[in-house]
Amino acid sequence: MPVVHVDLERAPYDIVIGRRLIDAGELIAKHLPQPRIVIVTNQTIARIWLAPLQKTLQDQAIKVQEIILPDGEQYKNWEVLSGILDQLFEFNCERKTTLIALGGGVVGDITGFAASIYQRGMPFIQVPTTLLAQVDSSVGGKTAVNHARGKNMIGAFYQPQLVVADLATLDTLPAREYSAGLAEVIKYGLIDNLPFFEWLEANIDALIRRDPEALAYAVEQSCASKARIVAADEREQDSRALLNLGHTFGHAIEAGLGYGTWLHGEAVAAGMIVAARVSQVLGNLSAGDVGRIESLIERAGLPVQAPQLGFERWMDLMSLDKKVADGRIRFVLMRRLGESYLGYLGDEQLRTVLA
Repeated sequence: MPVVHVDLERAPYDIVIGRRLIDAGELIAKHLPQPRIVIVTNQTIARIWLAPLQKTLQDQAIKVQEIILPDGEQYKNWEVLSGILDQLFEFNCERKTTLIALGGGVVGDITGFAASIYQRGMPFIQVPTTLLAQVDSSVGGKTAVNHARGKNMIGAFYQPQLVVADLATLDTLPAREYSAGLAEVIKYGLIDNLPFFEWLEANIDALIRRDPEALAYAVEQSCASKARIVAADEREQDSRALLNLGHTFGHAIEAGLGYGTWLHGEAVAAGMIVAARVSQVLGNLSAGDVGRIESLIERAGLPVQAPQLGFERWMDLMSLDKKVADGRIRFVLMRRLGESYLGYLGDEQLRTVLA
């Protein structure tokens, strides 16, 4: 059972990786300030994983209540967040009551944000059930809801007490959502880990088959990369922004097409291709390098062509990105395969690629 430690000075915690961890109630119980939990999940996940988690917690003499949300990125908004807060008040939750986010990135983000603001902060635990959430969104303490003008624009940095990555939950994940999670896995190889990128090239077929050994290795390597980067820059003042490779373009795709039209990982995959092509225009990557990235992403079942939003629309959407500094958009670009950096681009360089 691999454990990855997120070494933050103020709020360190562990990411525990394994199979059937959802049945290990004692693992969660020892992190509770009081024997009371509210599980936040969505309608889809509730049908499969809510009852097993409830039972294992109740076996530990923990009082369990639940909040069930509608399923979809379009519901990661202020209205649904407000509904969560209403139910916490209705349940008479205390500051020491723990929230558990049982689900993918949407559930994790909105639950973490609710935990950060209810009574100025209550503990929460992440139990991610999608590949994307296990390797990315559940780790690092970014919590948020979307706004019509931009993705994740309203939120807080708020760390969980624990992340429980149960690989068994991925067995029931639809193929499209599983592939979307592979985009974030590939990202770690591109930003600063060429050996991992090369491992992914050799093992992507095993990952597509959900081979248990390959999957466990990919999740552990991804979490270790993110934990190291987050520990060095918790609030994304500098190097943590590298984790957003492909995301500035990807978030524009999501907002431009309407949240839920493309999955987050699909948009990030296409965004990484755009970033690779920009890096080629800058002379950093060769055509062969870009071809390797495209091939791996395509083999993972992900899109390699961004939609045509129109240059002005692209710029309008990206101008709202959280990496805008002093009125200029900072992009995550590639210096070479396995090495990324933050930089700025001129309109003509962007126009060349986005056209």
